[in-house]
Amino acid sequence: MEKITIATDIKVFCVDAESFPEGILKAHQKLHALVPFSEERKYFGVSRMENGGIIYKAAAEELQPGELAKHDLAPLILPSGEYQCILIRDFMKNIEAIGAAFEELTQLPDIDPQGYCLEWYVSDKDVRCMVRVV
Repeated sequence: MEKITIATDIKVFCVDAESFPEGILKAHQKLHALVPFSEERKYFGVSRMENGGIIYKAAAEELQPGELAKHDLAPLILPSGEYQCILIRDFMKNIEAIGAAFEELTQLPDIDPQGYCLEWYVSDKDVRCMVRVV
């Protein structure tokens, strides 16, 4: 586990998964069909408990103001701050490791109670599982 700092808020646009966990792949596929790939762009999975269930969103960072608004996607601000992280290398060979990472991270005593569980897809092979700490 490591702690990283996100220096500035990140504005993302989201596709909601119809269900969790079954709808995750479809949400990411829809997002990638709408948002052009860019090595400069950050891609996320965003989740948390709401109304007794887990909501999940596939999200892409907006690189230029207004560029993603044309797609009628919901905006969301991922707040700056300190995050505890677990890096999972070659995650497609071990998808279950993502859930295990969040099981560990959500047990930390200092997580932001209003925060999200974030999957930051740092490459096509590696994902950083993260929770904001206060």
